[in-house]
Amino acid sequence: MRFRPEQHLRRQADFSRVRERGRREQCEAFTLWHVARPADEPQTTRAGFVASRAAVGGAVARNRAKRRLREVFRHHQRLAPPGHDLLLVARTALSRLAPAALERKFADACGKIFPPAK
Repeated sequence: MRFRPEQHLRRQADFSRVRERGRREQCEAFTLWHVARPADEPQTTRAGFVASRAAVGGAVARNRAKRRLREVFRHHQRLAPPGHDLLLVARTALSRLAPAALERKFADACGKIFPPAK
């Protein structure tokens, strides 16, 4: 599945809204913030990615961390229901995890936040 341009959180106001109004799920490798979008806005799932110098390291490490988080979201975006904004914030342990472990952690976090419908 593609990570289309309309799925990207781009504006600083969007990032701030997710952090101020949203809830978070802590994980060893990342923190996942989420907030539902108003009903009058398009109901796509959007995502933004953050990696700080203090937590992850220099520019190369930060870009790699964000790239890994984008790829995990791209593969598992169906786990988040439409109409939500997600913000994934990289943590120090992200670089030590294998790709399969990172995908499991993302799926577990989404399962806690968005339980499957029965």
